[in-house]
Parts: sequence; C-alpha cells; structure tokens
Amino acid sequence: MSRFGLSVALTTPFDENGDIVLDMMIAQAKRSLAAGCTSCTLFGTTGEGSSIGTKERERALSAILSAGVAPEQIVVGVLVDSAEDAAEQAGQALDRGVRNILLAPPSYFKNVSDEGLFRWFSRVFSLLGSKARDILVYNIPSVTMVTLSVPLVARLREAFPGIVTGVKDSGGDWPHTQALLKDHSDLIILIGDERHLAQGVRLGGQGAISGVANFAAPEVAAMANEGREDARVVELVVELLKHPVTPAVKAMVARELGDEKWLAVRAPLLSISTDVQKQLGNVFDGLFRTKAA
Repeated sequence: MSRFGLSVALTTPFDENGDIVLDMMIAQAKRSLAAGCTSCTLFGTTGEGSSIGTKERERALSAILSAGVAPEQIVVGVLVDSAEDAAEQAGQALDRGVRNILLAPPSYFKNVSDEGLFRWFSRVFSLLGSKARDILVYNIPSVTMVTLSVPLVARLREAFPGIVTGVKDSGGDWPHTQALLKDHSDLIILIGDERHLAQGVRLGGQGAISGVANFAAPEVAAMANEGREDARVVELVVELLKHPVTPAVKAMVARELGDEKWLAVRAPLLSISTDVQKQLGNVFDGLFRTKAA
C-alpha cells in the first residue's frame, strides 16, 4: 500500500453571487500540489462541501480534471445525511476515477448508536454497488456530534473489505487516535488535527488531510511525511481554532495570495472580521517570518 501523504483540504473560492470560481479553485489545487501535497481533497469541511450541491460538484470536478489534475490526485468529500445523496455524490466521483471518498456520517440526528451508523454506511455501500471502493470514513464529532468508535471502524472494515480502507480522524482526542492507530494499523489512518499530526505519523499514521496546507503546505508536509514536529504549525492551529476555522483559513489564503476574493464564504458561514484577519496575519508572521537573530 503506497503511503497516503498530505492532502490539502482545498478551500473553495466563491464570487460575489456565491458561485464557485473555477479558475481560482484550479489554481489553488495546482499550487498546493506543487508545494508538496500529494492530493487535493475537494468539498471537505474546509471546502464547505456540505454547502455545495451535486451538480456544482460535477462541474467543479470536471473542470479540475480537464485542467490536468490527475484523478489519483483527488479525494472527494461527501458530507450529507441521506444515504441516497451520499451514494450519488460518491458514485459521481468514483466514476471519474478519484483516489478516495471521504465519507462523513449523517449529522442531523443526534445521539445515534453504532448500530444505526453501521446501517447507514451499509446502505450507502449497497446503493453504490460495484462502484464502492477506497472509502475513508470521517470522524469529526465537533461537526457531526457523533464519534466513529474504534469498534465501529472494526465492524465496517470487516463487513466491507476493500471498501472501507481508512479513517480521517479529526476528533482532536489523542487517546482515540492512539486506539485507531493501535487496532487498525493496516488501514489508512489520517490525522486531521495538526496538533497531533507528527506524533500520529510516528506511530504509524499514513499522513493527513489538512486545511492549513492551503497556505503552509511545505511545513505540514514535513509533519505528515516524516513525523517531524513543528511547534510553529501547532501554535498557529491553536490560534486558528479560536475562530470559525473555515473563514480563518480563507483569510490566510487571501493574505498569502494578496487576493481578497478568497475571503468570501457561502451562507450560513460569515467571513471573519478585518481585526481578526490582521491578528491571524500577525501571528503567522511572528511564527514563520521572523528571522533568527
């Protein structure tokens, strides 16, 4: 099994009408790949994927593939509640040969059981039929309000070999991450919280899907590929987490590229304030651009 490496959780640019700006999205994907990312994850949490419909996804994916990004360099996030919609969006991407599907559990219903989650995933895979392959199940309880337990992962992988091939763990719960790495070392375990990334890789993690890679790809790549600690990245993530993360990442991209169009988010999200933008920029400069005396 080839190493997964670093996938940028690609942020999605919108114009003043809320439409995806495809040329900006393509350029960001290519910049990220050139900067050390091995793939781009489209329509994930940082990419506001739950706000992007099936037809839009098809247009954007087609444009990125037509621009020369290879299918094996693409992961597609699926963040919906209906098993039918999840299968449609996943199948659409798998038909185009993408590397993986990042599949989140349903999030509307709260306090659901492992049994209920197992049945939901089973329904998605049944609807996908022969298309089903290379699914990374997405543990992000801060959004979904449910944790994909270690026993649930075991049950899914046993029931669907070759289909459930990995986990993206964005729970920020280090003991949970350790348990996944210990019990499922032959799966692709991706560390979604950069604060735990280097340590997780040293324990056998396969890499990361990272929003910070949108503007600090070389630094995150060293953590994801080599398990190299970088206190600067950790400190920056701590600062980013004080604010709505997706608008904060977009603010950093806008600053790095000198293009305020990147500040736009799609409702119900709102862009962060100018003061917060400046604050984050100052933190970034202090960490990454201050030369040693």
